[in-house]
Amino acid sequence: MQVRADQLASHLLKGVRPLYTVWGDEPLLAQEAGDTIRAAARAAGCGERDVHTVIGQHFDWSGLLGALTSMSLFSARQLIELRIPSGKPGKEGSAALQRYCELLNDDVVTIVQLPRLDRTQQTSAWFMALDRAGFTVRVDPVDRKALPQWIAQRLAAQQQRVQGGEAGQRALAFFADRIEGNLLAAHQEIQKLGLLYPAGELGFEQIEAAVLNVARYDVFKLGEAVLAGQVARALRMLDGLRAEGEAAVLVHWTLAEDIRGLKRVKDAVAADKPLPIALREARVWGAKERLFERVVPLLTEHTVAQLLEAAHVCDGLVKGLKHPDWPLDPWDGLKRLVLMTVQGTASLPSAERQKTAPTRLALQA
Repeated sequence: MQVRADQLASHLLKGVRPLYTVWGDEPLLAQEAGDTIRAAARAAGCGERDVHTVIGQHFDWSGLLGALTSMSLFSARQLIELRIPSGKPGKEGSAALQRYCELLNDDVVTIVQLPRLDRTQQTSAWFMALDRAGFTVRVDPVDRKALPQWIAQRLAAQQQRVQGGEAGQRALAFFADRIEGNLLAAHQEIQKLGLLYPAGELGFEQIEAAVLNVARYDVFKLGEAVLAGQVARALRMLDGLRAEGEAAVLVHWTLAEDIRGLKRVKDAVAADKPLPIALREARVWGAKERLFERVVPLLTEHTVAQLLEAAHVCDGLVKGLKHPDWPLDPWDGLKRLVLMTVQGTASLPSAERQKTAPTRLALQA
């Protein structure tokens, strides 16, 4: 029988059952579901915990069955955890799990932890036996549309909230864009906000300052330096990233994403869309938003086309492809891309910017 992850706590208030199977590919939610069941089991008198992990082909399934039927020496009830990281117990394991389900009793609470399962695994005899004998909790990643609400709920749990109206939605969207696909990182950033700021309302600036303080902080700041026209600072940051062993592919992606963003916003404005709406639709937030507001009116279609072509060439360089007119070293190619972008978005007279701005500094690099 299935139980939704967000309903697990209320389900356990009615009593702890002998068997729970937690499966899915979201580590944070799987860990939290397991912690919730463990806490309920301890409250129900399970004072002894026995953990079994299935690794390789030589797991002792008879030992698992023996643990289920043996009497606990230290408490009236015990908790058994079975972890199968591969999600494939094998032929012997399949038979053992089906036998295990037949031997369940109220003195033992069992948690079976599994990864994401495909359709064949979900319809296997061993998994169907687990589903019939107990409760299954499926944990899936939170999709992008639901992520802002998920963040808001987590903030509310620590007595914090964003501003009301559009400002709050903008802050949540910014937060979601920075941690999409990594709930563990999101959880850590939310906890950080709880440590940095008191209970109550959080402003966009507070969220921006905290959430950008992550492992990729310097990579994101590189793009800001480039759009701000800070040549010396941008080149220092590029050298620092290289010295620290940062991946050239990631640095290129950050720069190219800004160039693609400029293209999207420029096209939207050219189609008579107001700049604030174009920025929001392109998911440009915070400091980048202010920089785009300065840069976009300066850009010409010729400049944008040159920058896109340069980003395309540089993409090949960082992936090992050569170009006759570009340096062989990918980091030298990134330096040229930085200089071209700085020059192309600088506040120069339009005629000079249209013809020569994107290339003059770059050819000197």
